[in-house]
Amino acid sequence: MALVVQKYGGTSVANAERMNAVARKVLERRSRGDRLVVVLSARAGDTDRLLTLGSEICSVPDPREMDVLLATGEQTSIALFCMAIKNMGGDAVSMTGYQAGIMTDGNYGQARISWIETRPVMEKLHEGKIVVVAGFQGYDDEGNITTLGRGGSDTTAVALAAALGADVCEIYTDVEGVFTTDPNICSKARKLEKISYEEMLEMASMGAKVLHIRSVEFGMKYHVPIMVLSSFIDAPGTLVTQEEPEMEKVAVSGITYNKNECRVTITNVPDQPGIAAKVFRPISAASINVDLIVQGGSGVPGRANISFTVPKSSFENTIRILEEVAREFGPDSGVIRDPGIAKISIIGLGMRSHSGVATRMFSTLAQENINIKMIATSEIKISCIIDEKYTELAVRVLHDAFELDKDSRSSGTIKIQEEKE
Repeated sequence: MALVVQKYGGTSVANAERMNAVARKVLERRSRGDRLVVVLSARAGDTDRLLTLGSEICSVPDPREMDVLLATGEQTSIALFCMAIKNMGGDAVSMTGYQAGIMTDGNYGQARISWIETRPVMEKLHEGKIVVVAGFQGYDDEGNITTLGRGGSDTTAVALAAALGADVCEIYTDVEGVFTTDPNICSKARKLEKISYEEMLEMASMGAKVLHIRSVEFGMKYHVPIMVLSSFIDAPGTLVTQEEPEMEKVAVSGITYNKNECRVTITNVPDQPGIAAKVFRPISAASINVDLIVQGGSGVPGRANISFTVPKSSFENTIRILEEVAREFGPDSGVIRDPGIAKISIIGLGMRSHSGVATRMFSTLAQENINIKMIATSEIKISCIIDEKYTELAVRVLHDAFELDKDSRSSGTIKIQEEKE
């Protein structure tokens, strides 16, 4: 008898019909003898509706009260779901984050899980009940309700699976699994049978929206097998698991893109120690997340340009801060805006042992006359900043270039081996 944690997203429980369908799926799984903990998101659209309600009262709602408000979305889901289970003859109990013992820090809106008291959930499991937990929420050491940020129900599910020692954490969503790239823009995208935690972390951080990045971090840290499945189609999913030797046979496993960034450049800053810190200190103080950073010569002796990317939501605030900083560097220093960019990334464990990957990526983009504005690399990732209008084209041609429509792991072929940087 396995202990299974399942998570269902907002589209999976969006209305009565879908909620009843999920209830039948859960009861069928329970009939096999498995013990089940079910984590639910708010129904599709509910969180946005609650955010709108808060903004109608005041332009900047109190963070604590906003978390109290937002947490009601998941509580609605778990109550309705338990009603559906009981109506079908099953036995279920709903539990808020507080009741399930999910302790967090006090960072409203972006709280992080500190620890989980498993006794309340285990007691209900021992009673033979299906335990239905509200995702996305917990409580701090003062008893205040906190929320984990958008996508936080994934994190709730994997953290519970880790704490309970579950055999698997199944994430049910509106896609069949993890694909080599977004199937909405590349018809050749292929569903992966397995992917490593490390690859999934990179894909999540680079724009793939299948899993919340913190849920993957939990899975990797506590060795929780994560299965990504569809709520609507009875089909094999993708297993996110520990690295296996065969995973390095392929140089590139997936391609991601992110259109939610802008590039800014502060020009003609003094090329001397301490200047970068002076540029980024006020950016950090404003809690703005900086991604890619490139510093290079400006063409003026003793001066440099610093370019970096930030989320679109932080773009105007970043420009305002940089303009103030630029004034301190004199009249020759200025700020250049570049809002129309996208980040394209190729990801794969095989990059550690295969040469020629960067050459193929750059050559492929060059053949389509796509200019690369910035480049960043890690051990298993190469990211390029390009003009946003070329995003879909870049994804498709790179997918073809690395032949990601073919399952090379199972065939044993090794790509890029013959090329040299």
